[in-house]
Amino acid sequence: MKKFYQLFCVILICVSLIMTFSLFGCKETVAEKEMTEEEAPAVEEEITEEAEEVVEEAEEVVEEPAINLEDYYTSGPQGEEAVMFDELTLSDAEKEEVKAGNYKAAYLMHTSADFTNALLSGAKDLFEELNIEMVITTDAGMDPAQQKNDVETAMALDPDIILTLVIDPVSGAEAFRPAVEAGVKLVFMSNLPQGYVHNQDYVSIVTDDLFGMGKAAAEMLADSMGGEGKVGWIYHDAEFYVTNQRDNAFKAVIQANYPNIEIIAEQGLANPADGEAIASAMITQNPDIGGFYVPWDTPAEGVVSACRAAKRPDIKVVTLDLGANNGLDMVLDGNIVGIAADLAYWLGYTKAMAGVYGILGKEAPSFIIVPAIKVTKDNIVEGWNKSLNVDPPEEILNAIQ
Repeated sequence: MKKFYQLFCVILICVSLIMTFSLFGCKETVAEKEMTEEEAPAVEEEITEEAEEVVEEAEEVVEEPAINLEDYYTSGPQGEEAVMFDELTLSDAEKEEVKAGNYKAAYLMHTSADFTNALLSGAKDLFEELNIEMVITTDAGMDPAQQKNDVETAMALDPDIILTLVIDPVSGAEAFRPAVEAGVKLVFMSNLPQGYVHNQDYVSIVTDDLFGMGKAAAEMLADSMGGEGKVGWIYHDAEFYVTNQRDNAFKAVIQANYPNIEIIAEQGLANPADGEAIASAMITQNPDIGGFYVPWDTPAEGVVSACRAAKRPDIKVVTLDLGANNGLDMVLDGNIVGIAADLAYWLGYTKAMAGVYGILGKEAPSFIIVPAIKVTKDNIVEGWNKSLNVDPPEEILNAIQ
């Protein structure tokens, strides 16, 4: 719309220019009007050339800059460079040293779900291999106060390693301070306690490949739409580097790699419950919308509800993170066409590996990532296992048969 308005203004300028020449000509003397037939076309041609030059200059001004995907990449909460998980290794001698150390570990969960169960499974597998005893696992239920109590409970068991996701970076800084002061090797997922310093207060942060998650979602949506159409971009309206990088990666990949796909509507989402209302408004205002990006699984359920209410089975929806309801919609050929997922099992395994680096006194990268995968109807069983280390829920398996 902006480009059309600017071009319209240019045309008006050109018309005014022509009219000015015409009015000026009316005031000329009779002698001046008696120009030769050869001179008249020359003047008109000159005016036309000037007008074309103005239009060309205007088009150059309003042309949007190209998206350079090299400007988009996964980085940590403080801009840390990402290191892929498989760069962490242990020699045979290091493994034997750890096995002989009779070390202890604690896993303080932020919540309970298939995702956190997969995290725990990955960590347990490495700890068992290295003779590290898991002395306690807890579930804070997304409550910072409970997480503080969990830290106190764990510290009574004298762990050498604590793996966790800090629910609140501000209160979490105080909650985990006793562990720091006791020399416990802390490994965090995604969030970093406020003011904590790498190699001084903690070993590493581990999370998924944030750019890779957004890129996978963009490619699945584009493929499902045949590389063309109009989409709505619903992003997480909060300052959180994890979702911000995932959301922006989707948008950048669409704009850079799919010139025939237009993002015609975009809206931030702070409350997951608002997904349905946002999508409904976008569908009403843009009847030709053909797809949606949604930042994670819970609001995506609302977007699917909006599509159903509008009787729009043609709209394609992609989201991030596996969820049973969206998985079932996908295998039943509903609106969900793809889910980008991280490898939760390997996130847990990698957190445990970083903790082992800590007890060995071996410097670990400050920010470690695990790759993303694409989960579709065709590979949902394999993808679910690869991500969460379990089969999909029974209702999904039954729907496939």
